[in-house]
Amino acid sequence: MNLTYDETMLMALYNTGTREGLIDALMEMRVCIGMDEKELLSITASVIDKLKSMTDTEFENLDLVPDFYEDETEILDAG
Repeated sequence: MNLTYDETMLMALYNTGTREGLIDALMEMRVCIGMDEKELLSITASVIDKLKSMTDTEFENLDLVPDFYEDETEILDAG
């Protein structure tokens, strides 16, 4: 399953520990997103679709630890 950085971070932030729980959390969060936030709506919809198409075993094998530094050089610049 190919996940973008943004999709992975969204999943990490809302992860409940189960695939179904994460789907539910994202569905709840989605109703709070303004219609002007098209990119976030799109990413959320994509993540939900991908979660629905994967198995629980595939979900359990994902590395959903938040990585707030997409590029490791950002860590050096931040410090």
